[in-house]
Amino acid sequence: MTGRNTLIRGTAPICALVLSAALLTACGGAGGGSTGGGSSSHSINVLMVNNPQMEDLQQLTAKYFTKSTGITVHFTVLPEDDVRDKITQDFSSQAGQYDVATISNYETPFFAKNGWLSSLSADAKADTAFDQGDILPTIQKSLTVNGQIYAEPFYGESSFLMYRKDVFAAKHLTMPANPTWEQVADLAAKADGAEPGMKGICLRGQPGWGELIAPLTTVVNTMGGTWFTQDWKAQLDSPAFTKATDFYVNLVRAHGEAGASQSGFTECLNDLEQSKVAMWYDATSAAGSLEGSGSPVAGKLGYVPAPVDQTKSSGWLYTWAWGLQKASKHQDDAWKFISWASGKQYEQLVGSTLGWSRVPAGKRTSTYSNPGYTAAASAFAQPTLTALDSADPANPGVQPRPAPGIQFVGIPEFEDLGTQVSQQISAAISGKTSVAQALKTSQSLAAKVAAAHAGQ
Repeated sequence: MTGRNTLIRGTAPICALVLSAALLTACGGAGGGSTGGGSSSHSINVLMVNNPQMEDLQQLTAKYFTKSTGITVHFTVLPEDDVRDKITQDFSSQAGQYDVATISNYETPFFAKNGWLSSLSADAKADTAFDQGDILPTIQKSLTVNGQIYAEPFYGESSFLMYRKDVFAAKHLTMPANPTWEQVADLAAKADGAEPGMKGICLRGQPGWGELIAPLTTVVNTMGGTWFTQDWKAQLDSPAFTKATDFYVNLVRAHGEAGASQSGFTECLNDLEQSKVAMWYDATSAAGSLEGSGSPVAGKLGYVPAPVDQTKSSGWLYTWAWGLQKASKHQDDAWKFISWASGKQYEQLVGSTLGWSRVPAGKRTSTYSNPGYTAAASAFAQPTLTALDSADPANPGVQPRPAPGIQFVGIPEFEDLGTQVSQQISAAISGKTSVAQALKTSQSLAAKVAAAHAGQ
């Protein structure tokens, strides 16, 4: 998750590991100051994660949105963990300091049920140019609560396997059209050392519920495991969960990237670009950077669905979206910004000014029939769309679940639980503990969460 800690991740922020929160807080956005404020009645405050797609938005806002609407936008930009904390603080208190914020399909249901968000259904229906019906069904459903739309997507992602076609050809390796995890492990062993310093695969090992936990949970799902049974029994030390975690940890330790226990989305992206790994399983949103102008691996990559074991598909579902705070005093202006940033015209603007590979895609059906985008994204557009269409947050594994979610469990406590569990498993990757001990500790943590839900 570019995402995160991604989806946004993609779910993971590109700059979060480089710049401090203090520095990023001071980063100004196009069209206004860097922090909340502004005396104009036609100004809004937007709080958002510092992902590349959002940085592009900042570049374009003053020249195109403000110029055409007269609405000044004041951006506050923070790394993912920091922005989530700040959004929760402001929206939960209904302080109204920020009119719009980037939230995901993880937070949207909780925020909506708590009364922190304005419904966008009426605005979306009235704004025919926005074309709500063009939003991909899986994405729209993930942002809808009790029939009301509470957030509009900026970009969406699933996950797939990326690999170096030229390296595979040189080593006489064949990537299956729909690989299993066992096949991927075998290919990773054979691709290890294909070029000097090259490892077989990159898998996230960095702690974080949106970092390590995102890909690992998809492996758990497809190998028959689950975090909780339908009646809220914790399952982190179950045979299926253990098998999947053992597999993941052993694969990355044997054939994964250097420094795996501290590698997240950003590090794996860099490793694939720099020919340090032959494969990478991660967010579909990464492909735009990999195939973009100046990328040393552009045109050299192949893309296949997320590897499976017992399920037909296993890709995750994540979207960074715009939520409108219910306490905002600028509801109309906020909607104008949301409809612009999530609209088809904005995608056209990015494509024509910054390049089609930088379009914040994964949210609209029309994107995948746009000639400009499909030409620039020919290598990954269809695999991305297939992954998004195949994602099923209500049924991601082999057994019923107590809450929706593919790479996360859709409960508020998961942010803390997932992060604590990720720390245990990351320690196993680094060799500081065993998988068995990591999962024993994790089971105890999960059992406390389960107990709180069991009686509800």
